[in-house]
Amino acid sequence: MKIRSAILIVLLVGAFVYLTSYSTFRGTKNLPLAQLWRQSPLRLTIADAQPAYTSEETNRIAVYKRVLPSVVNVTSSQLSFDFFYGVVPHSGQGSGFILSKDGRILTNYHVIEETQQVEVTLSDKHKYKAQIILQDPAHDLALLQIKASNLTPAVLSESRDLQVGQNVYAIGNPFGLQGTMTTGILSSIRSVKEPQGPTIENALQTDAAINPGNSGGPLLNSRGEVIGINTLIATGGAEQSSGIGFAIPVDTIKAVLSDYSKYGRVRRPSLGIASLAIGPDLAEQIGLPADYGVLVQKVVPGGAAERAGLLGGTQQAYLGNTPIYLGGDLIVAIDGDQVTSPQDVSEIMDRHQAGDSVTVTFYRGPRKMTVKLTLGEAHSVSV
Repeated sequence: MKIRSAILIVLLVGAFVYLTSYSTFRGTKNLPLAQLWRQSPLRLTIADAQPAYTSEETNRIAVYKRVLPSVVNVTSSQLSFDFFYGVVPHSGQGSGFILSKDGRILTNYHVIEETQQVEVTLSDKHKYKAQIILQDPAHDLALLQIKASNLTPAVLSESRDLQVGQNVYAIGNPFGLQGTMTTGILSSIRSVKEPQGPTIENALQTDAAINPGNSGGPLLNSRGEVIGINTLIATGGAEQSSGIGFAIPVDTIKAVLSDYSKYGRVRRPSLGIASLAIGPDLAEQIGLPADYGVLVQKVVPGGAAERAGLLGGTQQAYLGNTPIYLGGDLIVAIDGDQVTSPQDVSEIMDRHQAGDSVTVTFYRGPRKMTVKLTLGEAHSVSV
């Protein structure tokens, strides 16, 4: 048995030496297999040790790193009772961003609406119980306070000079995924109405992905400055992004915060009117003396416009299926600034406080007139 095993080993070793030294394969030009193994045909392309980024990628990365410490996760919780009077906890999540080093945080009102407890989680995972110090349903904004110091506040930009087509970034916590960044452009600037909520004047429309959980997070320009607060998505029936999201413009945010700082509550100014934008075609059909402006549909009883003697429409007509009122004053300027739409009126109001005086230029019939009025306090039915 030992001799047979030794012979078998010798045969195996001999076969291996032959194969590795003398055997040939088709297409190898009679090279020994060992030499073929040493000359591997595989050629690898090795990446640079430091990957190169485009200038746009470099900027986006820098914005994310700079702004992330200012973005927070907001968790709201409340208790309710089931059919058997058992206590059932409910919770919801949204986003927010830091306004001050001492713990002031802005989010959407609908994120904390009817909640009993609010918890804020910073980007470093530290959690704090938050106190609600301002609720503004009319603008869907809420201000929170946490007991923290040396935080990194976000930088607020301006929204009046924004241009459709510019790059924008959204950072938030969609579906609870903390610190998520999405990119897109400013798709449009338009007024939209929230479901069961207020109308957002001059809302910033974007195709940056905004999903449930993004509400209250910042919409940023390419410098990483806040230009809006992400608030609303058009879903088409699905509870996820469809490429159409809306943010409240930062000028509205700053106006609300200014009111709170001065009065301890929100006192947005208003002309006290409901109005209709007028363009050249509609002006020609109605027979108006100017081809731009806002036609006063109605004046709010006791409001600034009524006190100053402005008149609303009295003749009902239809624009498509929408009822409108004709015969009211046509406002074309406020303090010398041309007015072409209710959005223009809102922008002008954001530069004022309730109690300020403004000069309104308008047409009554063919006659051009001016009147000085004192701005009243905004209500949900006024513009």
